[in-house]
Amino acid sequence: MATPPPFLNSNNPNPLTQASSRLPEDTVIYSIYPDNPLSQDALQSLHLQILNAVSPFTTSYIWQHEPFTLSIALHPFPHLKGHLRFGDNLNDEWFTVFLLFRVSVAFPSVSIQVHDSDGEFLLIEAAYHLPRWLNPENSQNRAFIRRGKLHIIPQSALPNPTLTESLNFLIENEQAAVAPDSVQYVIQNRIAGYPEKAKLNTHSVRVRVPVSVARVFKHAPSLISLAVEGFYDRDMDSMKHAAKMERFLKGRKGGEEEMVTVTVKMSRAMYAQLMQQRFQAPKCYPMPAKKGDLEAELGMKIACGLEMMYQEKKKEGEEGKGSGWKKYKESLEKSGYFKGLVPGSNEYTRLMENAEEYYKNSSLFSKTREMLNAPVRQIDEILSLPYSADEFKNEDAPPSDDDSWLYSGEDELNSALQDRQKEIELYELKREKKKSKEQKDTGASSSLKGEDFDLSELVKTMQGFMHKMSSYEGAEVHNDRDPKEVELDVERFMKDVESVMKYQGDENVTRDMDDDGGSSDMDFAADESEDGSDMSDHEDGEDSFMHSYSDVMNNELKSTTLKKSFVHANEQTSVKNEGTSNATEDMDEEFSPVDVDVNLVKNLLDSFACQQGLPGPTSNLLGLMGVNLPKDDNKGK
Repeated sequence: MATPPPFLNSNNPNPLTQASSRLPEDTVIYSIYPDNPLSQDALQSLHLQILNAVSPFTTSYIWQHEPFTLSIALHPFPHLKGHLRFGDNLNDEWFTVFLLFRVSVAFPSVSIQVHDSDGEFLLIEAAYHLPRWLNPENSQNRAFIRRGKLHIIPQSALPNPTLTESLNFLIENEQAAVAPDSVQYVIQNRIAGYPEKAKLNTHSVRVRVPVSVARVFKHAPSLISLAVEGFYDRDMDSMKHAAKMERFLKGRKGGEEEMVTVTVKMSRAMYAQLMQQRFQAPKCYPMPAKKGDLEAELGMKIACGLEMMYQEKKKEGEEGKGSGWKKYKESLEKSGYFKGLVPGSNEYTRLMENAEEYYKNSSLFSKTREMLNAPVRQIDEILSLPYSADEFKNEDAPPSDDDSWLYSGEDELNSALQDRQKEIELYELKREKKKSKEQKDTGASSSLKGEDFDLSELVKTMQGFMHKMSSYEGAEVHNDRDPKEVELDVERFMKDVESVMKYQGDENVTRDMDDDGGSSDMDFAADESEDGSDMSDHEDGEDSFMHSYSDVMNNELKSTTLKKSFVHANEQTSVKNEGTSNATEDMDEEFSPVDVDVNLVKNLLDSFACQQGLPGPTSNLLGLMGVNLPKDDNKGK
């Protein structure tokens, strides 16, 4: 499986993702920082200039939820900021990125920062082309759009940059922060085709709706986004409004609205949301007797969505309890304002009334109410003027656009996956080539440095250490060290093992010799040593024990792969003689001695290489013996 670059490592949480967790998951946030501090009047002028610069691209664009906006912010210093909820329409997010790049070209003295609830999504998009040091943990305050290019603050210049430090670095060292060409290519390729691509994302559909709905969309076509949102995000409370249709079917003196056929423009994502949800028409809504009339069905969904949105916004506007109130109430709950009281109790109700009263007197209430009332007030103003179905009867409603794209998404998905797979393969190819080159260079460097290093001296030094500074009780260390001793009586332990081995040997040999009526040397050695009558053959007894111990050990390890982990003395020179039996060959292989010196050097060098140039047990141990291995220039890679 391909190893992902650091920026796609899911084990590394992104700090920007955590900081933005309070925002909806489908929101893009952007900030525009002027190079020089601006007064409030100058900042307002810049605000209007930027909005005028992007208006040619956004005038006819249908946004999924809300349009591109900017507002003035004073913290931590004066700048412009904005956020946009793109919902299921990713084109809104990348269209916003396109607009920000255009702003950076039109206003070269600003630096722009953009991210979403996933974090630095521009860096995520170009993850296979980023420097290896860049990862989600150190990416905060590093990525900026400036003069039509993506800039990345280098780690060597600012290891842990603050926002102020990054902005100052961009002003003074702009060229040093320009991202590599491969990164620029990926980002530019992602926004290529805009604003024409934004127009292609628009879908026109012919629908049959009440004349009041048709008039609203004629004068405010952007309200289609709120209508579709009201339909798509409906709940049981909002559906009660659709069951009555008081505003768009019985809005004029209780009379029924006439039905007209018009063409409505929306985004492809909106069209898909309308098409892929089943919805039973309310009893009060006039539907044709003929089933399967797509124009009437889509019109009914749009009209019901507009009704639900209108009534909900009106209710929330009157109460002033939109998202602002919800956030305010959540902050009170977290601060312990309600003291853990049960909702509905007298004390809880009293505290809630006090909070509502305070909220209604705050500036947040007036702002929230104004925002919620905006679409309601707009619709009321449009419908306050005289209108009739005659103004639509003479209009020629063009047919709906081809919606085959709705059913061919698999091809587009496969194409996108193939492009991403090619990117991954190219990344892996470059990575392997670089790794191979580094290993080759490392081998040459190591061989040159190792010419003057005698490995035999390493073996002699280690052997001297084993004989002079260590024993079966452990290695002797300097007196200034204070290691914790292991409480183990080694002599008693070895005697216990020897007695067990002798006992097992006695059983096996005695069982074999009983048939011939003889006795075993092992029995004799054991008996003599136990009663102490004859210790002249003590050394022979020790040899017998070691041979027996070795045999048992070999039998235990025979079925394992442990012997393959050692280099044997005859590994390179073993030659089978003709006429030798298979049993002899197996015995030679089984009892072939291990080359202790070669294994010692090999294991030490392997352990030293695993340290990757950093301090570790091998370098520490050899340092105590006065041995310094050649350093590897390729450390840390």
